[in-house]
Amino acid sequence: MSREYPDYPRVGVGAVVLYGDRVLLVRRGGQPSAGRWSLPGGLVELGETTEEALRRELQEECAIDVKLLGLAGVIDRIVHDHERRIRYHYVLVDYAVEALSDAVTAGSDAAEATWVNIDRVHEMDVTDGVVAMIERALAVRGAATA
Repeated sequence: MSREYPDYPRVGVGAVVLYGDRVLLVRRGGQPSAGRWSLPGGLVELGETTEEALRRELQEECAIDVKLLGLAGVIDRIVHDHERRIRYHYVLVDYAVEALSDAVTAGSDAAEATWVNIDRVHEMDVTDGVVAMIERALAVRGAATA
């Protein structure tokens, strides 16, 4: 089933990967939002939990292992075309995680992966909602370490 002009919403997972005062961002290689910086993640496969999908996607996109801190948020990403038809519809479950290492390698879905100082993310061409989700993840991390 095509991701573009879907018959039903797709469920995806994303990760706010934290390592000290840095966050991991990936440059999207495909649509939607090709070329923009975003959180690593992807679609949940049939039979996977969201946490299993998250770990698989992080391995595929960035070759990174993480410690799960908690749920950062759930958002709807609905993109319309110029005729107001629904071109993409995702329900995204985003988790706050801590990287076990800062070694990353961009994989299949990511054109590039890089660590960015959290206070510099707003200077980058990020997808909608990334900054707000990072703020939520920082609150989750703060609660987890309190």
